[in-house]
Amino acid sequence: MDVKLSQGFRMSWHSILANKLRTFLSMLGILIGVATVISLVAMGQGSSNEVEKSLQSLGTNMLSVNIMGRGSVTTLSLDDAVHLADGIEDIEGVAPIVSGNAAVKYGTTESASVSVEGITPDYETVKDFKHQSGRYIVPLDVSNYSRVALLGVNTAADLFGSEDPTGKTVLLNGVRFKVVGLLEPKGSSLGGSNDDKVLIPITTAQRLFQSAGIRSISVKVAEEDKMAAVVSQIEAKLAELFRGNTDSFNVFNQQDVKDTMSSISKTMSMMMAGVACISLVIGGIGIMNIMLVSVTERTREIGIRKSLGAKKRDILVQFLIEAVIISGMGGLAGIGLAYAACYAMTHYFEMATEIKANIISYSFVFSAAIGILFGIFPANKAASLKPVDALRHD
Repeated sequence: MDVKLSQGFRMSWHSILANKLRTFLSMLGILIGVATVISLVAMGQGSSNEVEKSLQSLGTNMLSVNIMGRGSVTTLSLDDAVHLADGIEDIEGVAPIVSGNAAVKYGTTESASVSVEGITPDYETVKDFKHQSGRYIVPLDVSNYSRVALLGVNTAADLFGSEDPTGKTVLLNGVRFKVVGLLEPKGSSLGGSNDDKVLIPITTAQRLFQSAGIRSISVKVAEEDKMAAVVSQIEAKLAELFRGNTDSFNVFNQQDVKDTMSSISKTMSMMMAGVACISLVIGGIGIMNIMLVSVTERTREIGIRKSLGAKKRDILVQFLIEAVIISGMGGLAGIGLAYAACYAMTHYFEMATEIKANIISYSFVFSAAIGILFGIFPANKAASLKPVDALRHD
């Protein structure tokens, strides 16, 4: 049996080498299908990783409290926001934020629109956003409505180039602010770039943007497993402040957002892989068509083999092996093409991709299975030919 199997491999291989163009055309559908499946899944995984990274920068033990309002009152007072954690255990810090966009300008440089956040000193530890030079916002800045600012690294580079901005004066919406510090690079999150921003005291921001109350509060919880309990206590306290109107606020758990986004990314990846698998099936149909043509072309050869004692099983195995080799070679070529495509997307188009080993093995096994599935019919047709009829074929 081993001898006959090895003979089947040899004969299949000789047939493949003897018809290179036909073999290449047979492989093409599988090659494109495998490359498409791997590339699409790699793109989906890369996107998922980017989302994961963005959410990780926000922290999985963070809560975001958004205030929508109640009747004519649409915000919390600064005092209520600062003392939101009072009486609630397992909260490490609370950072109320007043945000908006402003035109920033230094000297004769062209003004640019940046995100400005009014903060309290607790922002540094709650958001884990530290400074690399100068100083941070201090309580005295908040109580004195000081016009001081910290710059993100991108904003500082746009305004000052490679100079240290500490001690310089910039204009925010035409108002003079002294730069007291430069923030560390933070990268981007779902809310946008954290390096294209300016931080100022929260009381100063309220005056700058004419905002009397607080709409956004970040809360840092001591441990992730305490999140649900803290959310319940914060919601109860807010419901009391808003006199039972629970539609006036939302408390978002960053871990829930992370889980939801990861689930969406995985679902999208699987959907894209499913669509790409259709091209593999089309490639299998191409193999079947080419193999049927091959059976017709080699009818006389099959008749000679049968007249010399070859059994139906021998002919069946030979043509099945041929189909599997073609689809397997197409699968390997597709894997190579997928790596090249992902390399090009990452290095030339700045698209995040990640190829996982299990997708490679699944794709290759699937391509071989396609060869078997679509090779059975032509192989069976070849094996079922009668020697006399086959020898009479011109």
